[in-house]
Amino acid sequence: MKRIVFKVGSSVLTNRDEVAKERMLNLVSLIAEARKKYEVILVSSGAVASGYTALKLDRKKAVSKRVLASVGQPILMHSYKNKFDIFGVDIAQILLTEEDFDSRVHTKIFQDIIDSALENGILPIVNENDISTTSDQLFGDNDQLSAHVAHYTNADILIILSDIKGYYDDNPKKNPDAKLLKEVNEIKESDLNQAHSPNNEFATGGIVTKLKAANYIMGKGRSMFLCSGFDLSAARDFLFTDNREEGTLFIKK
Repeated sequence: MKRIVFKVGSSVLTNRDEVAKERMLNLVSLIAEARKKYEVILVSSGAVASGYTALKLDRKKAVSKRVLASVGQPILMHSYKNKFDIFGVDIAQILLTEEDFDSRVHTKIFQDIIDSALENGILPIVNENDISTTSDQLFGDNDQLSAHVAHYTNADILIILSDIKGYYDDNPKKNPDAKLLKEVNEIKESDLNQAHSPNNEFATGGIVTKLKAANYIMGKGRSMFLCSGFDLSAARDFLFTDNREEGTLFIKK
């Protein structure tokens, strides 16, 4: 059975000052369906944004972000549990930092936990532990985290569900004639060095962090699919059919 990693961003999971319940339910439904065919790991953002639904702090301050994350983690996981219960899916929360990938001991621990969870029919939900760690211990965005999770858990494909439909040959917000690229085999260094441009105040990445994740994945001989998390039809087509109109597949040739 192939193993896949889904990564979903804050912009998909939250809407203004509340959890986007319908979008989360759609995501949960897709994952429940995918689990019939694949082993699935979920890397989920949204803790800080979820915390902000209960407590209005300035997330630009490091301590405030940590407080929001600590408040938001249980809110986020409670929302997931309520929805996965509908489909009879048990979940486990796993919090990681960049250091967990730099230590053979730490890496083996989370690999074994994830493997065991999957063997027992449990869905691992991974997020970055930004509550009690320093900035140099963090990836800083879950695109990078999900790429490392995909590699170190030996996943076949990383699927990033975002607020964009895929990767374009130009900025679609500035150029209405920009074309969606269905497949990318190489990423230019200049594209990797662009300024970050998150579309949501609680997002930490933008297209650049997704390109860096794709570049890392391709460098490890794996592939990544980038598509919309608002309309999951592209992800569903990619997973279950041979027809795909939207989304971008990053794959080395």
